[in-house]
Amino acid sequence: MSLTTGALPVDPLWPRAGSWPALADLPRGTAVDLTLLGLPTWRTSLSPTGAHATPAAVREALRRYSQHVPGLAVESLRFADAGDVSEPDGADGEHRATAAMREAAERSRLTVAVGGDNALTVPAALGAWADALPTAGLITLDAHHDLRDGASNGSPVRRLVEAGLDGHRVVQIGIADFANSAAYSERAADLGITVVRRDALHGRPLDDVMAEALAIAGAAGGPVHVDLDVDVCDRSVAPGCPASVPGGLAAWELRRFARLAGASPIVRSIDIAEVDATADTDDQRTVRLAALLVLEAAAGLASR
Repeated sequence: MSLTTGALPVDPLWPRAGSWPALADLPRGTAVDLTLLGLPTWRTSLSPTGAHATPAAVREALRRYSQHVPGLAVESLRFADAGDVSEPDGADGEHRATAAMREAAERSRLTVAVGGDNALTVPAALGAWADALPTAGLITLDAHHDLRDGASNGSPVRRLVEAGLDGHRVVQIGIADFANSAAYSERAADLGITVVRRDALHGRPLDDVMAEALAIAGAAGGPVHVDLDVDVCDRSVAPGCPASVPGGLAAWELRRFARLAGASPIVRSIDIAEVDATADTDDQRTVRLAALLVLEAAAGLASR
């Protein structure tokens, strides 16, 4: 018999995802497979956003799903939740976010940082890479180059390159027409960034695209960070992303990229960015997609 707590039924034969133990409560040395960390950046966003509300919304949405995938031992993984970094914007906040990400990554096989706007990619990547920045790689699933000047959600890739990331180990998948400028396209080329435009995905298997991206990003043998900017998706499936446009990726495509990222042993960290939970539709389709990206990464991890 199923009982009901709030709006969700309770069934002992259908355990729910989420509500994972706090990382801080686990003894040092405990093997953790996947740690969730909230980095609710939003103050430097180029578009008005309530993205700071998203980590909590994603945790709630996770409860709508199970951890069961036929043929994969996702349910056997050890999950942990490192909580949220308070006020992660600005120099001090970014320093705290980087430290929190570094601690989580040191204790976990895979760390998934949930934002927040795309500014979170800087501390998420730097924290996960730690001292391996000279050999690290970056893959972005994004409609935008994120090479703008200044410090905002439009600048994380430029800032990481300036911090020491080799542009030749950066791959950007899903870059959209009418969403960038000639100046930033030229900047990407000058930096040696590999760009896979949205239209180029129509004629290629996604698994092949990701395999090529991993080979480029991991060419120096260092850890790879994957940025899943949900505004790469079509606006019909990601209305809670301020910059999503019609004609972007389907939800299943981004989910597939998330699973492929989790499956790669060179991927140490993933971030999920640009979802504004306060601007989502009543059915919470964008937040629920973000929650499924966490679980797809876990499914990939279980397949390693």
